Amino acid sequence: MAAEQVAVSLVLPAFNELTRLPPSLEKIRAHMDGDGRSYEVLVVDDGSQDGTGQVVETVRRSWPQLRLIVFAHNRGKGAAVRAGMLGASGQLRLFSDADLSTPIAEMGKLERAIGEGAGVAIGSRALPGSQVELHQPLYRELMGKTYNQALRRMALPGLRDTQCGFKMFTAAAAVSCFTPLRTPGFGFDAEVLLRARRQQFLIAEIPVVWRNAEGTRVSSVRDGGRMLADLVRLRRLVGADDRPGRGR
Repeated sequence: MAAEQVAVSLVLPAFNELTRLPPSLEKIRAHMDGDGRSYEVLVVDDGSQDGTGQVVETVRRSWPQLRLIVFAHNRGKGAAVRAGMLGASGQLRLFSDADLSTPIAEMGKLERAIGEGAGVAIGSRALPGSQVELHQPLYRELMGKTYNQALRRMALPGLRDTQCGFKMFTAAAAVSCFTPLRTPGFGFDAEVLLRARRQQFLIAEIPVVWRNAEGTRVSSVRDGGRMLADLVRLRRLVGADDRPGRGR
């Protein structure tokens, strides 16, 4: 049976987030309960081995808006976000990193952009007005800037920060962009945004507050290499999947 449609869905991919997830859930609940609209929160446990899923189950008993999707094995952040966005029922669908590096209150900025006609609104750390309160280590910032520069040149001109883990979609954009998603790992953002652009959804890049959190799951060597490899094949992959008549 399909879930009843709500105003807003929040998707949190989680892999071994036993420590960071519970305080994030508390902040999300306080914000969304105070908002007054119908909502749901979907945690996608990406094969965690530290009890993340059990903690969410405990919280869920007293929070009817909280849902849990569990992967038996680790499949990657892209796969987890895809499952959450397609399993959601919200008219608006936001995915956020489990550590809330971008505070949940920033979602209002993205929602205003969608209200003004965007199909996709993405948080950005690289625009005038962005507030980076605590930076990543220098080597990670350089890795991110190098990747984004390559991405702008090869596939997504005009977007300054494609990797900030705070993005909102209309229901139509979420279904259109995540259904064909083929990148299971950390490079999935680029594929989703390229699909959005190819399907003519307006993408709004919005400056947000961001604070680096300890315990990142991204490896500069392992995942950086994979993201660059994903980038090389991105235009060919998405181009092969393009279908006429699906633009917005």
